[in-house]
Amino acid sequence: MLYDCRSPADRDRGIAAAIEAVKNGELVVLPTDTVYGIGADAFTPYAVKALLDAKGGRHVPPPVLIGSRHTLDGLVYSLPQAARDLVEAFWPGALTIVVEHSPSLRWDLGDTSGTVAVRMPLHPVALEVLRETGPMAVASANKTGQPAALTAEQARDQLAYSVRAYLEAGPCPDPVPSTIVDLTGEAPRVLRPGAVPLEKLRDVVPDILAGQGV
Repeated sequence: MLYDCRSPADRDRGIAAAIEAVKNGELVVLPTDTVYGIGADAFTPYAVKALLDAKGGRHVPPPVLIGSRHTLDGLVYSLPQAARDLVEAFWPGALTIVVEHSPSLRWDLGDTSGTVAVRMPLHPVALEVLRETGPMAVASANKTGQPAALTAEQARDQLAYSVRAYLEAGPCPDPVPSTIVDLTGEAPRVLRPGAVPLEKLRDVVPDILAGQGV
């Protein structure tokens, strides 16, 4: 079912349907500030597996999206100061941080070696859903190897009936992927360049390292 969130009535119905679907272990497609994402409850292993199956291809652990900065403290054992500074500067927004997650968490995102890539997106529809569902495993809403979906309708063309609710909010205004920063080593390192440029990151954390190809 596709809901047009540009209509207030449809938006309310769509968000309610998406929240219910996630809580029932089903998949949803939702807009973010980068590209559209396909999401599932991060703590429901069969839902995460369904997400990876829907995308097809080689499975890599999906990142986790959260609806509030405070949620981060519940996911990690200890958060480096550099991570706190970056979150303060760029969340909500197009920055993904890789941190060591708390060993007590009951989730199965794949072979992550005890780490998790986490982000708080800057999109009102995504945030409204995430604040009700809690952390969601979210990957780009497309089949592996296919172009990223810039609308929910494009995502539906690829993912079809594997998804319970599609939330349409129009074309992505700036479909640049998030910048990924690894904060699990001795020094912060950019793993993937993206929407937040290196020079802006260094304004906050001067010793951040550029990864290969950055």
